[in-house]
Amino acid sequence: MISRNLCLRCRGTKHLCGLTYCPILVRNRVSERLMTVSRGISIEGNSPPTVFLGWRGYPYIQVGPSLPPAKGDTEIFDYPEKWSELSLEELLAMRLSLVRGVTRLKVTDTESRVAMLLQEIALSEKPVGVELVLKKPIRSGVELSEEVPPVGPRAPLRRFILEDNPLFGRHVERVYYDRDLKADEAVVKLYRENIPVSRIQKIFSVGGLGKRRRFVPTRWSITAVDDIISKSLIKQIKYLPELGSIEIFTLRKHNNLFVAILIPGQWSFEWMEAWFPGSTWNPKGPEVSIEADWEGVAGRTKYPDIGGCYYASRLPTAEYLLHEAKRKATAVLYREIYEGFNLPIGVWFVRESIREMFSQRPIRVSSLEEVEKILSKVTRIPVEIWWRRSHTLSRLKGMRSLYDYAR
Repeated sequence: MISRNLCLRCRGTKHLCGLTYCPILVRNRVSERLMTVSRGISIEGNSPPTVFLGWRGYPYIQVGPSLPPAKGDTEIFDYPEKWSELSLEELLAMRLSLVRGVTRLKVTDTESRVAMLLQEIALSEKPVGVELVLKKPIRSGVELSEEVPPVGPRAPLRRFILEDNPLFGRHVERVYYDRDLKADEAVVKLYRENIPVSRIQKIFSVGGLGKRRRFVPTRWSITAVDDIISKSLIKQIKYLPELGSIEIFTLRKHNNLFVAILIPGQWSFEWMEAWFPGSTWNPKGPEVSIEADWEGVAGRTKYPDIGGCYYASRLPTAEYLLHEAKRKATAVLYREIYEGFNLPIGVWFVRESIREMFSQRPIRVSSLEEVEKILSKVTRIPVEIWWRRSHTLSRLKGMRSLYDYAR
């Protein structure tokens, strides 16, 4: 329980409670936006565009459009690539005011009228005017997930009406109508045409790609697209010359620290996370919890225990190596999640934060000893613990020791 006196002193500006966002500001902003629809069964607004596909009950899942009760340009409501400059209060207030109308469909039912309307919304390149007619007024039931961005309350859907004729754009239109193109090939094709990753994920989710089309729950489609695109980039990275020196990147954002160490060598990748007590997935733990997953030059054969953040971090790493460095490397990335960051907001946060990190100038060094000295001034967890927990770094350190001994 947060002290009232603390709130009076803070007024949502100093984060004296230790949280990375102000719950009072978020609640007030969401209540203000939803005030006009809390008792009604008809809601009009411009979908960003957004559709939501749940996973519970698979292969029968809840699907439906989402929209804020607002007209105009609402694109920012579902455009993670533009969220980096938003405060967490702004992001949460925006996302939690998205109203969902949901109905149940089988994942293979992609030819029904409801499915076709959902595809029109998801494929649109601009916000779409939508009217939701609900069976009952909206109720609480926000969706908070490590994979999916937060989304607001829902209600059973009677029907929904599109008030605009959505335009897909020629690149999206081509792959949508190409029934001979495999889904993973279509994903890569759209990416190469500079379609935002978040938009490709929506198109993939509503069964808009591939030969055998079906709905894919939102959380699964996000990870699948990150995986498909990064694999295609890694295939090209393997043929590049090696990085000329070790590169170090760091970024602090919303009580998180992101670190990347790129080491000259063959492609391999490791992602590690350290959740401090009082953070999202370690709310009452007595100590820091560290997890890690990795892959060698041959890639992975099973889904990582660490979850979708693995692929969300691998994608921007591959983007940097292929498009900016134009070199291959062994990549070790890790993240420290501190007290107060206690709300899951989706893997987009990892993807976009790491993209932001790689947009900065790296520190270049020639040895792992120099890396240790630099990072010992940055991380809260002692560097020797990261080295010990890392499959990649402990192996490289062991190889170096054997080499020194042989000399």
